[in-house]
This record gives sequence, structure tokens and C-alpha cells, in this order.
Amino acid sequence: MDATGLLDGLTERQAEAVTSTGAPLCILAGAGSGKTRVLTRRIAYRAATGSAEPRHVLALTFTRKAAAELGRRLEALGVRDRVAAGTFHALAYAQLRQWWADNDRRPPTLLERKAGMLARLAGGAGGARVQPADMAAEIEWAKARMVVPERYAEAADQAGRQPPLPATAMASLYRRYEDEKRRRGQLDFDDLILDCVSALTGDPAFAAAQRWRYRHLFVDEFQDVNPVQAALLACWRGPAPDTSTDLCVVGDPNQAIYSWNGADPSQLQLFSRREPGATVVVLDDNFRSTPQILAVAGAVISAGPGPGGVLRARRPEGPLPWIRSFDTDVDEARGIARAMRDRHRPGSAWSDLAVLTRTNAQLVAFERALGAAGIPFRVRGGGAFLSRPEVKAALAGLGPPHGPVATGLADVAMSLRTPALEPAAHLDLEDVGPVPEPDGPAAERLAVLEELVRLGHDYLAHEPDGSVAGFVAWLGATLRSEPPRASQDTVELATFHSAKGLEWPVVFLAGLERGLVPISFAKSDAARDEERRLLYVAVTRAERELHCSWARERTVGARVMKRQPSPWLEEIEAARGALAAGSAPSGPAEWRSRLAAERARLRGARGGQANNRRRGQLQVGGDADPELLAALKAWRAGAAKAGGVPAFVVFHDATLATLAEARPSNRKDLLAVPGLGPVKAERYGQALLEVLAAHPTSKSKPEA
Repeated sequence: MDATGLLDGLTERQAEAVTSTGAPLCILAGAGSGKTRVLTRRIAYRAATGSAEPRHVLALTFTRKAAAELGRRLEALGVRDRVAAGTFHALAYAQLRQWWADNDRRPPTLLERKAGMLARLAGGAGGARVQPADMAAEIEWAKARMVVPERYAEAADQAGRQPPLPATAMASLYRRYEDEKRRRGQLDFDDLILDCVSALTGDPAFAAAQRWRYRHLFVDEFQDVNPVQAALLACWRGPAPDTSTDLCVVGDPNQAIYSWNGADPSQLQLFSRREPGATVVVLDDNFRSTPQILAVAGAVISAGPGPGGVLRARRPEGPLPWIRSFDTDVDEARGIARAMRDRHRPGSAWSDLAVLTRTNAQLVAFERALGAAGIPFRVRGGGAFLSRPEVKAALAGLGPPHGPVATGLADVAMSLRTPALEPAAHLDLEDVGPVPEPDGPAAERLAVLEELVRLGHDYLAHEPDGSVAGFVAWLGATLRSEPPRASQDTVELATFHSAKGLEWPVVFLAGLERGLVPISFAKSDAARDEERRLLYVAVTRAERELHCSWARERTVGARVMKRQPSPWLEEIEAARGALAAGSAPSGPAEWRSRLAAERARLRGARGGQANNRRRGQLQVGGDADPELLAALKAWRAGAAKAGGVPAFVVFHDATLATLAEARPSNRKDLLAVPGLGPVKAERYGQALLEVLAAHPTSKSKPEA
């Protein structure tokens, strides 16, 4: 394809990103803005114009799948010479193999899994509560941050880490692990990048050869780069003010969600400061989601225009996002399963639907509900509940098949407590105290085991003398999934993290509760900011419909816990109200103003109690006549049925409560009610005035 043809179909901003002569170049690509298309077109354009030779291009991605996709797209664009594309680890390994061969060194063997070695070295430290995978994850965090064992305890304390073992014990295990690898002549995957950095810094000739070979560097998902990857990238570029290589990075600061795993979002956030003279191009057109969904996303992220705020929608209008509450988490899962069956009509696909939750443990209720409803599903990321390693290990440790399962489940429950808690002689599942709050993967695994205890509690309620074998069989029947069809037409169950990079026409965000969104162990401002970005990522996975829900009660282990809605549901509610108030805003400034007014109205209507809710809705209209409010809701139900739309599309509760309180008597007064714009006043105004007139004041107010 010629250079001009590579610009066909691009927006003005996309074309600017493709053709820019800036070096270094930073492309801030908002969610759904076509960043992969822009990245591949830019590489192809550089090749077509002769400003970059494909054999001198190095394209860095974070997954093998992304690298393969990039290669396929470049080939389709006519880039004949193969571009080197791969992950940091794969490309570092390739260069290390060359360096070992050049220096007649025997290559070390690659240790593919840390867990086995760490389990032997730990020797049961921390008890059953500490999984080898959690210790491995902590070492991976340390290496991503270039923290050696001797500095681990200090660095973990400064970062607010909650390691699976006490910091000094974790540091000692880390040192023994490094020594054991060296004794065996092994490297792990994290060592590949560290050793490549060492080779490039210690061998100038080798470094010069690599810089000659790779003169044009392209990095995708730059917000996910960690310090050791940044160090490797700096080695490939060479010392300043070397201009023999040029750099193009693509990323979205609003999708930086891996700090807990060692990523350093400041690499992108401070790019212009670190790279004086850098060119920055912003892609703020979204081709994925409806304007309504993008408005909610912009409200959640609470920032300005462009990738930091309201993205420009290139899709047509869609329905307002739904917000719904349920009595329990089981009701929530069943309700969403019913909603999915209602939407699955002839010609539609199950794969158009997805359920996203903050944690893997929350997905178990959906495995159960969808299995019972005969809806095919698959679990992305950590895998289906019964296939998870920690669940397999726990089930294997419950005891002999025909033995009582209650004893084994009590042991599992006790293993989830703090090590200082002494085991009771006859522990009842109801005696288990609150779950601790570790960070990262350890928290996920503990929560999954809490779900196993909860399921055991359900089983014992039906079979008090149930056996281990009976429990395992019951689990298999309870959590069954229909085998995927040949086309893999299944509902996707995923966590917010594992959904990144994916999209579905209809998305259900479930469990939007305080303590989950944001997660309870996000104590610092930085951690809460990342949780907000994580919710933004989840919202922007939806193309056409977005359904948000939470439960007033959630069962964790053997405990039933009262829940409160996520504080960020208020942002979603405010966005819905601002959208329902009238026509679409003319620009970001008007939208921010309307959103701020709606937030203020909601908070004022609740008397300043931002999180006080009643029956799953924001508590508003404390002075509203309850009989009039009930009459307005009854009218709304009829209007919704007649129009074939959900009730809140007509008016949400906050607007009805304000109407019942203000009691407007004419069209002018109606238009003064927040949430009731000219369009709705024209459509429903006369009927509303008739309802209001039919209900004279029944509640006297004290005189001033």
C-alpha cells in the first residue's frame, strides 16, 4: 500500500499520529480510539515513506497475542520485511542467547515456574494460608522494581506492600531463592530483562550492535511499563544525546491499572518532562461505545476532555446505563442470568454478553447462576472456580472421600485467618472471624478460598453429615457449565483486570459495593486513584448497553455481611441524571457544568448524606409526600410499559422525589425541576401535572 492510502479512513488526529515527524513521539490513545490501527499504520507509513526500514524496527508489546496481531496487521498493510515484534521478555531472551553465543558462554536453563522451588525453600512457612504463587508474585514485584533481596524489606515498607510473609522473612526467602537458582545454573523470566540490561551496560560493543539493528522503537501500552523494562528500553536507545534511535510510545494514563504488580504509570504520565522536545498527539475519538456509556466513563474518571475526560463518541445514541440493586449477591447473580436470557433472542449471540466483577471470587455466584439457567459461559483470567490451583489443593486436603467434610472445611476456614489465631478444638464455621486484607494476587486467592467455605456452608445446610466425596460431586453439579459450542458462543465472566483490551455489546458490572469498588485494601490516594481507573476500564468495555448492580447483603465464607453501594455509583447516577435532563451537551465545558450541577443536586436532595440509600436507590426528597411519590411511581410504571422501556428511562427516582417535593403547577415550574428538560416536559408534562393536581398536600409542614 502506498503512503497516501495508509491514511484512508483515519480521523484528523489519527492521521496526525501516523504522519508526525516528532521524535520522541507520545500518542495518548483513549479507550476505543483505535490505537492498534494507528500504531500499525504509523510503522507501515514510516516504511512506505522510507523514514524507517522494517528490519530496523522493534515493536514492543505486553503479550504474545498482541505481538502476533501486530505482525498480521503489518503484513496486511503490505510491510514485506518482517518487523521484530514481541514482548520485553521474549526480545530480551533472544538478545541474551546471542550474547551468550558470542561470548562462548553456556546458556543457563530457564526456570519456567517459581512456585515449586519456593515451596521447597519456604518449608511450610506461614502455613496453609500462604500459597507459593503469592511468594512468587512478591518476588516478581521486587524484580520489576529492580529491588534486590537486601533492600526488599525497606522497599516493601515504603511501597505499603503487605507481603505473604513478614518482610524480613520474605527477604530471606528471596535471597535463598536467588542463591538456589545460581547454584543450579538457572534463570527465571524476570532475570531475562535484568540480565539483558546487565549485558548491554557491561558490553559496549554488544550494545552498539543492538542499537544499530534496532533504530526505531515502538512501545504499546506504555502506561504498563515497569522500572526494569524502562531500564532495558533506555539501554536500547543509548545514552543521551544519542539520536541514532527514535521512539514512539502509545498508551492511556486512564488505563494504568497494574501498579500493584510493579508497573510505573509515571513513565507515561511524566513522558514530556522526561523527554524534552517530545511531541504529544491525543486520540480522543471513541469508536467503541455509545455517547451514554462514554458520559458515564467520563464522570467516573473525573477529569477534563480528551483521554482524561469525555471522549468523543463515533457511535450512535444508545440507552442510558441501568443501575439496579438486589437483596443478596445470589439474587444479583440470578437476576443478571434472567436478564441475559431475556436478551438472547434468535440471531443473537451469547458472546455479546459479559459479566465483570472486581475479584475472581465474585464470579463464583455467576458460574452457579448461569449453570443453573443453562447459559453457556467461560471464565477468563484465573479460570473457572474448580480449575483454580488453590481450590484443587484445598479440595485435595479436605480428608478421605468418605470422611466428614465439615472438619476439612473448618480447617480451610481456619487457614485463612491470621497465623496468630490459635485453632479451636471444635471449630464451627460460624466462629470464623474477619478475613485479613492482603494486597494483589494473595487477596484474590484468599477470597476464592472464602468462596469455597461459603459453598461448603451451603452444602452442609442441605446435608449436615455430608462427606468430602459428596461435597466434591455437589460442587461439580452446582458449578456446571454447558460445553462451549464450536463457535465458542459463550457468555464471558471476567474480572475488571482481565477484561482490559476486550469489548462486548452488553456488559454487566456486578458487585459495585464499598469494599470491592474501590477494594478495601486500597488505603492510599494512589491506590484509590488506580481503583477509579480500574472502574473506568470496566465501564469502557461496553459498546451498546451498560448494566450496573450491587447487593445489600453478600455472603463471605460463612458470614452474611451488610453492604453499601460503591461511592462511585454516585458518579454514574449523576451522569445518568445529567443525560436525562435534556439534549446532549455541546462540548466538554457544558458537560462538566451539567455534571457538577447534577452531583450537587443529588447530594443536596439527600441532605448531605452521600451514601445514605433506601431500597437500593439514592435517598432523596425527604420532604416529599409519600402518597404523591407512590402515585408518581405508579404513573411512571404505566408510561414505561406503554413505551416499552425501563422505568428509569422515563424518570429516575430522584426526579420523581423532587417533583413530589416541589409540586410544580405549570409548564414553567416543571422546567425548573432538575432532570426534567424540554423534551421530557413536552412528552410527559401534561400527564405529570394531572397526577400532581390529583394529589393535594397531605402532609402539613411546620410554620417558619
